[in-house]
Amino acid sequence: MTQKLTVRLIGRDLPGAECGEYRDVHVAVQCGPAPEAAVRADATEAVFAFEVSVTPAPDGTPDFKGPHVQGRRGERFFYLTWGELPPGGEFAMFRRAKLWFADLPPAGVAAGRVVGTVGLTDGEGMPVCAGVRPPGVVWEAG
Repeated sequence: MTQKLTVRLIGRDLPGAECGEYRDVHVAVQCGPAPEAAVRADATEAVFAFEVSVTPAPDGTPDFKGPHVQGRRGERFFYLTWGELPPGGEFAMFRRAKLWFADLPPAGVAAGRVVGTVGLTDGEGMPVCAGVRPPGVVWEAG
C-alpha cells in the first residue's frame, strides 16, 4: 500500500546573499536534477514543502519515492542545493546539503506529515553542505 508523505523543512540562519566568492546566493530543494522554489539566502527563513510516496520495502521498512527522492533503497535522501541566481539568470549550483529520509520520525511518516528545522549556515559563515543529520536537523511529526 502506497501512502503520501508531506515533508516540510524550515531553514533558519541563512548565510546571506553574498558568501565568500559567491553572489546572489539562493537555496532550493532539488527536484530531479533541478532546483525548485529557490529562496534568496538573505531571507529570514526558507520554507520548503513537497510530497513523496511511501511504500513498504521487502523487509517491511518504509521506502521513499518521487522526484525529490535521491539515492538507493535503504539510503534515500533529498538535497538542498545552493547556487548563484542573478536577476534574469539561471541557477548555477555550487554546493548541496543532503538530508536522509531514514532520520524522519516513524510516527510522522505513519501520519503522513513531518516538519524539520535546520540551520543553513556553517561554522565558517558559508551555506551548510555535505550530510546534515540530527542534531543538525530536528525532525518531528507535523
